[in-house]
Order: sequence, then C-alpha cells, then structure tokens
Amino acid sequence: IAAGEVVDRPASVVKELVENALDAEATRIVIDIEQGGKRLIRVRDDGQGIPAADLALAIERHATSKLRNASDLEHIASSGFRGEALPSIGSVAELLITSRTREASEGAVVSVAFSRVEPVKPAAHPVGTTVDVRNLFAEIPARRKFLRAESTELRHAVEIVSLRVGATLPFRLPASATRG
Repeated sequence: IAAGEVVDRPASVVKELVENALDAEATRIVIDIEQGGKRLIRVRDDGQGIPAADLALAIERHATSKLRNASDLEHIASSGFRGEALPSIGSVAELLITSRTREASEGAVVSVAFSRVEPVKPAAHPVGTTVDVRNLFAEIPARRKFLRAESTELRHAVEIVSLRVGATLPFRLPASATRG
C-alpha cells in the first residue's frame, strides 16, 4: 500500500502482510482466508517478531521500525518502510497483531478496529507474528459493495502471493474457489 493508496480489496491486505512476514525473515508463512477475505485474513509467520515496545508504533501512520536512522534510506532492503499499510488496514477493518521476539519471554498484542486503537497488552504467542484482519469494509458499505464474489477475491489473493513469492506454493484452494 503505497503513499496515498487505500486498501481496495482483500488481496492488497494479503500482499502487505506477506511482505511484512518476508521482511521479518520468516521461513514459514501460513495464510487463512474466510469468505474471500471479507470475514477473515490471517497471516502467521515464524519471523523475528515485533518487540512489544514497537507494536504501538506499527499501527501509527508514517511510522516504521524498518528504518533506524537516515542512512538506512540509502540501503533499503525491505518491501515497505513508509508506515502506510497497517494503519490503512486498521482504518477499514478490525486489526489484531500478536507478536513475540526470540528475546522476549512473552508476546504482546495490539488491536485497532476501524481506527479505534486499544493499548498494547501482554499475550501468549510463539516467536513470530500473527496478524488477524476481520470484517474488512464492514463499516464502509460503499467499499464492500465493490468486492467481487468470494471465489474471485480468493483467486486475486492467491495470484498476488504467487507473484510476490515467485514460487509454487504448498497450498490448496477449496473446491468452491475454483468455480465461477
């Protein structure tokens, strides 16, 4: 989600969350999608995790933990660094981020529901990050009505992941997603 862009469909959410997982050096990424992404998009990874102190920063607009100083701009090695994606997703859905780093004895969780932010809290979680996006566009009916059939939205998500990862992925589409 580039500067000024909006979340336009579930596939754009999936793309951003998978790129975050890849930036975190995940070796395993699990994606769950329900109702073509309208009800649920969940991306779980075994990456580095987000320190509890950075979780609140992750949902702030134009904030990023991927750049630590100005010289990092000359050597960008991540998919995104503008701090646009997670706050944008949290403005159009219920967003729950649970994460733990290797160094931490426990994880932490932060939630945003349609731009309403809850404080960071401790949470049990393995090393890595889980991002749940629920009820995409539920409070924005004008956007929700432009979504296509569940199978079409699911196919868009699968295509974007296939293009981004650039490999044959070990997943199966449900039979209902291959029709229509």
